[in-house]
Formats: sequence, C-alpha cells, structure tokens
Amino acid sequence: MAKDFTLVKYKEFLQAGIEAGYRLTSFQDYLKDNSGKVMILRHDVDRKPINSLRTAELQYSLGVKGTYYFRATKESFNVEIIKQIRDLGHEIGYHYEDLAIHKGDSKKAIVHFIKWLDKLKEIYPVKTICMHGSPLSKWDNRELWKSYDYKDYGIIAEPYFDLNFDQVFYITDTGRRWDGDKVSVRDKVNSTFDLSFHSTNDIINAFQKKQLPNHIMQNIHPQRWTDTNGQWIKEMMLQKLKNGIKKSVFVKK
Repeated sequence: MAKDFTLVKYKEFLQAGIEAGYRLTSFQDYLKDNSGKVMILRHDVDRKPINSLRTAELQYSLGVKGTYYFRATKESFNVEIIKQIRDLGHEIGYHYEDLAIHKGDSKKAIVHFIKWLDKLKEIYPVKTICMHGSPLSKWDNRELWKSYDYKDYGIIAEPYFDLNFDQVFYITDTGRRWDGDKVSVRDKVNSTFDLSFHSTNDIINAFQKKQLPNHIMQNIHPQRWTDTNGQWIKEMMLQKLKNGIKKSVFVKK
C-alpha cells in the first residue's frame, strides 16, 4: 500500500472520485454547472510550484481539471509554471494575503491586491480568488472585503464567501492530514456535515462505499504531495513542527 501524501496516493484518490461518479472540475466551472455529483479540485500553491505542476499534469492525464491559487511571493509566483498549468487547461486564481502583508492597512492592501491580480491577469483571465490563511499574522485576509468588494475588480467568487458549506462538503489537507481543523488557524469552515477523515485512504474508502455528499470541495497544498522520499520526510517533519506551534500558540481555543 502506497504511503500517504504521495502522487501515487493522490492519483488513487482522484480515480476513486471518478469511479464513484463525480465530475472533477475547477471552481469557476462548478459555478457554471454544479449539476450531479461534483468535486471541485482546489490547490493552494503556498510554495514549491513545481509540485503543483506535477499534480496538474496528473490531473490532465486523467482528463480532469482544477483551480490553482498562487500567492504574491517568490516561493509561489513562478510565471513559467503558471503558464504551463494554464496550458494544461486548469483555472488560475489569486491566493491573496494582502491585508496580512500590510498589517491591517486596507488602503495599502487593496493597492497590493490590484497590482498582483493584474500580474496574474497578464497570464490568465482570473475570475476567482481565495484567501491565504497567513497563520502567523493576526490579520484575517478576508477582512479586506469589509472595506472593498472583490466583484469591483472582475472577480466573480471567493469560496469562503460564495459557497454554502452546508451543501458543499469541504475537505482540506491543512496540517498534512484531512482532519486538521484542530491545528488550523483559518482554513476551516462552518458546516453541518458530520463527517471526518484522517487519511487519504479513509476518503477513498468513503468514495467506494458511497458515503460522501454529492458536492465536495477538495483543497490540497501540492508542496505536501511528492514521490521523492527525501522531500516526503522533510515535509512530514516540518509539518509536525508547524502543527505543534500552531496548536499551542495560534489556534483559537
């Protein structure tokens, strides 16, 4: 059995969704058509964009597509990789953290937001955005929209505002686990779904037993998914350290 958080295991996960009758698609395409059984493939490209290219290539080989959200940082915003992912048919979006970068100054933050959104629009006609959790910051990036409206900048949706998570089951690998809400600062949602999974195999089994709702948003951080042993061990050890720090210092009790 393949160990978790590898591309081999991620392929098994995607295939399980397909075999269970789900249409695997981008956030933007879900907004156009959410009929039937659908799983949105969302990817937060926090760092190691080459890993995102690998998941994008894997999805392309299976005939499915997703949405890739890139940060305004050197470790995420790689123009050539963004173009390659775009050319595979995937949606590109902005993983914004402007309020945290500018320490709560909304006027500076919106200028920064527009600047980097425009940079992405030079590559792809961006229509959706998604906040970056910025766990080390006291600022919740979503609070920028208390002063502004992202729809004024050509954006049609942001998942934390425009999805009903009582109807769309949200699963995320935050914390390098699928039940990481106890070590997550902001990447969690309010939902009435009484479902929890720890490993990718748990979710695969749920697909096979038809235990999942018809609408799902999957969020992964592709830097966590690798078949290279050295990278896999390094990511595992780093995430254990980060989880401990977040749980003891930053997560609200």
